Amino acid sequence: MNYNLENKKVLITGSSGGIGKSLCEKYLNANCNLLFTATSKEKIINLKNLYGNDHGYYHLDFSQTNHLKENLNLLSSENKDINILINNAGTTSDNLFLRMKEEQWKSVIDINLNSNYYILKSILPNMIKNRTGVIIGITSVVALSGNPGQANYAASKSAMISMYKSIALEVAQRNIRINLIAPGFIQTPMTEKLNNDQIKGMMDKIPMKKLGEPDDVSNLALFLSSNQSSYITGQTFHINGGMLMV
Repeated sequence: MNYNLENKKVLITGSSGGIGKSLCEKYLNANCNLLFTATSKEKIINLKNLYGNDHGYYHLDFSQTNHLKENLNLLSSENKDINILINNAGTTSDNLFLRMKEEQWKSVIDINLNSNYYILKSILPNMIKNRTGVIIGITSVVALSGNPGQANYAASKSAMISMYKSIALEVAQRNIRINLIAPGFIQTPMTEKLNNDQIKGMMDKIPMKKLGEPDDVSNLALFLSSNQSSYITGQTFHINGGMLMV
């Protein structure tokens, strides 16, 4: 389907991950101009080798606040015309809560939640000045369901939903729409590392008895970026094969 996104400038964080790669390819196929980000210089080089010199590339280390703020200032000053922002980057550091180290808690909150504060503070002013923009946050099914061993991850993704809804209320009259996508279990390099017992445990929770594909997420992101979703803001869309129906 043609969503008429040609020449839109799209910033995608976490561009090198499983869902991130699908997002990048979908927006490239829609003839958008992309700004790629990754957490290491090596990943940036790999992205540039893959997608060429016609796009922008920025090293954003979400675990280093000063580094992140400095590079976001550079990014926003060089790109005052960003049309679409997709906050996709995230991490996990699992442990049962009583065994969870303080560093595990802090690192996941910093990367998954606090980074959104700095990114939105950097990008939103230009969108407000331009009186147009689309922001999509990638949260998770566990933000609503919870998951043993992921108190830090679930907390970060749940807080992200409340944060985005609040900001959506603040900027709706400026023609800026903010929505979230909450994937369930998606087929990525991370899930490929699971053993058979872990896969079976996941399948037992999914009524459709299959994992989702990264394209399931990026297809919805394209729709939410287009004018065909012009009356939708402040919503969380669930892609989970029925494992959580809300």
